[in-house]
Formats: sequence, C-alpha cells, structure tokens
Amino acid sequence: MRGITKRFGSVIANRDVDLTVEAGSIHALLGENGAGKTTLMNILYGLYQADGGEILWEGRPVRFREPGEAIAHGIGMVHQHFMLVRNMTVLQNIILGLRPAGYPLVNGKQVGAELAELSKQYGLAVDMQKRVDQLSVGEQQRVEILKALYRRARLLILDEPTAVLTPQETRELFTTLRRLRDAGCSTILISHRLTEIMEVSDRITVLRDGCKVADADAAGCSERELSHWMIGRELNLPRREHAESAAEAVLEVQDLSLRERGKSAPLLEHISFQVRSGEILGIAGVDGNGQGYLAELICGIRRQNGSSIRYQGQYIDRLNVRQRFALGISYIPDDRHRDGLILDADVQDNLMLHSYRDAPFSRRGVLNRRRMTESARAAMETYDIRAEGPHARVGNLSGGNQQKIILARELGAQPSLLVAMQPTRGLDIGASAYVHDQLAACRDSGGGVLLISTDLEEIMALSDRIAVLFGGRLMGILPNTPALKTETLGLLMGGRALEEVRGA
Repeated sequence: MRGITKRFGSVIANRDVDLTVEAGSIHALLGENGAGKTTLMNILYGLYQADGGEILWEGRPVRFREPGEAIAHGIGMVHQHFMLVRNMTVLQNIILGLRPAGYPLVNGKQVGAELAELSKQYGLAVDMQKRVDQLSVGEQQRVEILKALYRRARLLILDEPTAVLTPQETRELFTTLRRLRDAGCSTILISHRLTEIMEVSDRITVLRDGCKVADADAAGCSERELSHWMIGRELNLPRREHAESAAEAVLEVQDLSLRERGKSAPLLEHISFQVRSGEILGIAGVDGNGQGYLAELICGIRRQNGSSIRYQGQYIDRLNVRQRFALGISYIPDDRHRDGLILDADVQDNLMLHSYRDAPFSRRGVLNRRRMTESARAAMETYDIRAEGPHARVGNLSGGNQQKIILARELGAQPSLLVAMQPTRGLDIGASAYVHDQLAACRDSGGGVLLISTDLEEIMALSDRIAVLFGGRLMGILPNTPALKTETLGLLMGGRALEEVRGA
C-alpha cells in the first residue's frame, strides 16, 4: 500500500500511509484506537475506497471496489465483531455465498472432508454441525479463519483477534498463525497488546493520528519503544492503593441463583456478596462462567421473582432497567455494538438514550434539540470524545471513542453503583488507562463499582477486593493485598476451592 489517504468529511483517517507485507510473515499493525488501523485494512479489503494512493498485490496495481474482489485475489479478513449467522451451522456459515461443486445440491460430506483437512492442518478444531450460537467465542473465531482459508486466502487480516479470547485461546490462535506462516500464508495482525505483538510478530508498523510513525523488525523493538510510538509520550500508570472499605453496602446480593428451563445445571448457584460505597469489587473468571448473567440480573436486563438483590436497602429484583437507572445504577456492557450503542444514530442521540424524556431535554413530549446539542458538546469535551461533532455517526468512530460515549452517558449520571462489564475490551493502552481513571474516580467520589473482567491484570490493578466465578459459583472473595498472587486467583478460576488453595 503506497501513499494511502482516506477522509471522512473534515476528519483524515489515513494520511499518506505506506505498508509493505512480505509473503509468509506475521505483520503487526499497531496503534491507539482512532489511529487509522481498521480504516487502512478496510481499504485493502474493499470495504472503503481510498481518496489517494495505490495498492499493489503481488507486484500488480489493484483496486478492490468490494470485499468480493479482495477475496477473489486471496485476501481474507476476520473482523473484531464476527460476521456469522448465529442460527446456522458452522458448515453453512463457511460456504455461505459460495457455489461449491453440485450447487444447489451441496455435497456436505465432501465439503466437510475438505474443511476437516484444513482444520487439522492449522489446528482449528470445531464441530461443523454445531450452530454458531452454541460455540464459544474462540470457536467462532476459528470458524471465521476457516471461512477465509476455505476461500484460499493467502493474506489474512485479523482485527483485534485476542480482544475476546481467554489466555489459553490466545495461545492456540498464535500456534495457528505460526502454522499459517510456515505454510507461506501472511497475516496482518491489528492489535494494541504489546506483549502479544512482541511474542508473535515478525515486523511491526505503528500508526498514530492516521500517519505511519514507525516500521521495524519486532526482534529489534522493546515494549517501551512501541508504547512511545503509539501514543507519542511515556505512559505512566499510577500505582493504585487498595484498602478494604468500612462503608455501608450499596449493593447486597444474597443467595442468587438462576436456572434455564429444561437444563439441570444452574447458570448461577447461591451467589452472595456485597459492594460497598467507595470500593471496587472485581469479579474475575474465564469468560462464560456466569459473569454475563450476573451483570444482567443486577442491571435489570434479566429479571426473576425473589428477594436476592438489594440496592441501598431496597429489593430491586422486579424493577426494570430504566427504574434501576433512576435509582442510581449505571451499566457498561461488554459488547458496545450489541448492547451499548445505536451505531446508525449520532453521538448526540446515543448520549441522550437515558435522559431524552426528562427536562430540560423534553417538555410535553417535544424534544429540545438545542439543549441536547449543548449537553452533547459538553460531554464530548469532558470525556475527550473525538468526532466531527455531536451529529457524527457513531458507527464511524473508533472503538475507544465509542466506549467514551458509553462512559459519558453512564458516569454523567453520577451513579451510586456502576456495573462495568469488560470495560476495556478491544481498547488500546491509552484508552484503557483513561477508562481505569474514570472507574477509580467513580470509586473515589463514593460510588460502588462492580468490575467484571477476564483480564486478570486489570482486576488486580483496580480492585479493592476480588471475587472469583467458576461454573456459576462464587469460589471465594479475597482482599487485594500485596501478598495476593495471580497463581492463587488462577487456581480459583480453574475450579479449586478457596480452602484448598489456602492450604496449598
């Protein structure tokens, strides 16, 4: 890619960017959210058209007007948010849009055999007959990679591939990438996780503010250098002091259980804990151990009869989301695209989702758009939301700016309880540090924070106390003292009992 430039109105997403990827290599594309990484790859994949510059594929100039043309040339892309039809099988998803031999009477056994061979060759084990909604996140990612390889991709673009993976799944992915490299397939790895970049990449290109600022061999770089190139300054993360709060509980969960009809095993089983004012309680655990159900029950997305959840002395089990928000409970969801934002709406409307019915933004059902715009501009300045203006489409913004909109909306209400579910998923180190500062500020102002994260480093950096979920059960709650070891939490996350871990 030579001299690639792309504008969205007055915003320049890419400015005169060069990128060269060698055959049989893993090339990392590094940068903060909003640096232009995904835009550059969307141009390569045919989703966007460049305003300037050219693309050379295997030595010849090309211009991809749509993804189908890029795929036909051997370029595949796995997006951060997977493009799969959830109620279809793995096999159906992989051949969707293709016309294999015998179409429309597809020989499923033959296609299955070809996919089994691909799967075995690259270590991408997945059940072809399972529906996508029955798969783990890691398995869904394997389906996306298999889908690209089945279309004979020789260059694979992976957009933040480890953002939704457990450490074990990340190791498996890297093993696959190395096998692809050994087979002559190239990979462009879009990421912001420096440790992972250093572990798996051959070469690294760094973007900042839409421009290329560095291009180097991974072996000759340090994490410190990469961090400086990414954000243009030294990132000093302050050490946070943790202390057990003596304040009253803002949230009390007592003997909370959840069962799904027709299934014997409970989704949550006898969960009890407190979140006190002025503390962050971290919930650690491998993804899929009941964290989502717990957050939804506390916030009112999922409700059930009973008296298990008490907020500021009041049982709230039967209250809906709006009623709980009015009481002072805010929620940062783990999937900002699905649950946190309306991507086709603008910044202003997304900021107003909680408050558009209330004064001064509404009177007798009539919206005061001027007041809404003033409020949106103020929020954009306070939370450093970088967009063309309040009427910029949210779907066109970077992940970091999208997350800041959610923070502005939820924290702007000055909640007494904040439930933060994977608040830094898919964010770079600079944006993650900003989110951490906001969570700490909420705690320091007297609010209670329930931080649910699969990132153990994040949990240990922010939490005053740490609880561990495994299989829908609470394995124990520990104070976050200097004596607490990650190995201890790791054993609890693997299902070991607290008494057993303490004995060891």
